[in-house]
Amino acid sequence: MKKVLIANRGEIAVRIIRACTDAELTSVAVYSDVDADALHVRLSDEAYALPGSSSADTYLNIAGLLDVAARAGADAVHPGYGFLSENADFAQAVLDAGLTWIGPPPEAIRILGNKVTARDIAVKVGAPLVPGSDGPAATAGEVRAFAEEHGVPVAIKAAYGGGGRGMRIAHRLEDIDDAFDSAVREATAAFGRGECFVERFLATPRHVEAQVLADTHGTVVVVGTRDCSLQRRNQKLVEEAPAPFLTADQRVRIHESARAICREAGYIGAGTVEYLVAPDGVISFLEVNTRLQVEHPVTEATSGVDLVREQFRIAAGLPMSITEDPAPTGHAFEFRLNAEDPGRGFLPSPGPVDVFEAPTGAGVRVDTGVRPGSSVPAQYDSLMAKLIVHGEDRPQALRRARAALDELRIEGLPTVLPFHRAVVREPDFTDPGTLRVHTTWIEGAFAPRLDAALSSGTASPVARRQTLTVEIDGRAVQLGLPATVFAALMNGAGAPIDRAAGPAVRGGAGDDGTVGRDPAKDRAVTASMGGTLVKWLVDDGALITVGQSVAVIEAMKMETDVVCSVAGVFRRGDQEPGGVVVRGEALGTVGGLPS
Repeated sequence: MKKVLIANRGEIAVRIIRACTDAELTSVAVYSDVDADALHVRLSDEAYALPGSSSADTYLNIAGLLDVAARAGADAVHPGYGFLSENADFAQAVLDAGLTWIGPPPEAIRILGNKVTARDIAVKVGAPLVPGSDGPAATAGEVRAFAEEHGVPVAIKAAYGGGGRGMRIAHRLEDIDDAFDSAVREATAAFGRGECFVERFLATPRHVEAQVLADTHGTVVVVGTRDCSLQRRNQKLVEEAPAPFLTADQRVRIHESARAICREAGYIGAGTVEYLVAPDGVISFLEVNTRLQVEHPVTEATSGVDLVREQFRIAAGLPMSITEDPAPTGHAFEFRLNAEDPGRGFLPSPGPVDVFEAPTGAGVRVDTGVRPGSSVPAQYDSLMAKLIVHGEDRPQALRRARAALDELRIEGLPTVLPFHRAVVREPDFTDPGTLRVHTTWIEGAFAPRLDAALSSGTASPVARRQTLTVEIDGRAVQLGLPATVFAALMNGAGAPIDRAAGPAVRGGAGDDGTVGRDPAKDRAVTASMGGTLVKWLVDDGALITVGQSVAVIEAMKMETDVVCSVAGVFRRGDQEPGGVVVRGEALGTVGGLPS
């Protein structure tokens, strides 16, 4: 193995390129039209175009990727995560082309990548489980029948895929139809297959996982555990290793069942076995991710094992560099740096990266796919970089994390950085004796406190500064002020400030004290983000209520409802499903309001 085609993009492509350099392998990148100037393209030894911008035309195009491999003379393929990384057909196509596949065997991907057959294996080896369907649910009616037997809430999950894509939770029987349809659509968009299954949903669980490595010489090692409970929309935001506050028995059960599942499936390579841990201590097998995980760096930090280098060794037929489960050293956190606006429900917010200044210091690592001048495109996932912080124990790692997050600067587009700065100061997360966060904690218990932190500015201690010239005793003096303070001075202390847009522009005040108000706009229903209009949820002319969803928009492989803030008769705009809309675009109006 001498030349590796990286069938991916962004920060994971950069991570693999750096591992190739360490292993003295030649790296070959691929790029779509919108990624032509991306960091992974510039850092690779060679780069080849995949014409188009959609995932289907580029990073999901098996024939196109194999054509590049042939033209480049690559002898191996690393899929990264996402896209085709858990696609057994792609793995088989790579092998059929005479190339080395840096991943598990196609059959293991099929067995474990299908959550239904993965459950069967988990049952066979005695792993802990909650009730679930025997196979994919063909219709929403089958999901409803399961819920009537086992109760709600239920989780509807993509049978082929992971990372929370194609997953919906139905808390009431009447929510099942929409949840099933949405899960199927999102699964199809993210993984090319829409089959979904259903299982009983555990309320307020922790998300704990085991990192596994297995080689062709019969060695299966659990490199460590991770806690990934801090999630929004079933997508992880913060991960840590080792998973804290587990009992010795829980840790043993997770390690041994993860090892048994992988042995039974004939697994080879790096993979992750995921579990839910309920507040009462009950453990339930969740799924197996047959690939490298986004959060792999925290395990690297606490184990001293380079997981990508181990993938190279295993794919080359060599034994792993470790033969036993390593004991963790210290504690590590990973903070995903996504282009999302936490003040607007974590809406995807693609755009330019004007400033990206990484923190420094002991125990600090930054894996990034962007730099100043880069752009985060709307066509792909919102993840652009990761901050990894390691300390000798959890309290020290948290202290270092707070300092690193305060030092980090990203400007030009909204990011989740304010959320991270707030959460590392949240007692539910930082308590030295227990962990009170769970998989729905962000949207639930933490949401009001996050809103307060964002509105007060305390979540952004190093916000952009602007210069104001003032005169003191006839002498001009320049003051550097935080952008929000500058905006308040320029626009009046009582004026609302749009922190994402910067200083506001005021119009004249009306008799009611409102500023620049256009009453007609109060009735417009606008797109909360740019993306593709998936479907209308209400008919033209329908009578709607406050808080009712009227449409679905998809961006960065996530679906978001457009919610109306007033009641009345809804009149649709001219947009058709499948068409592109921009943030702030009027999708319709609400009229006939009560006087």
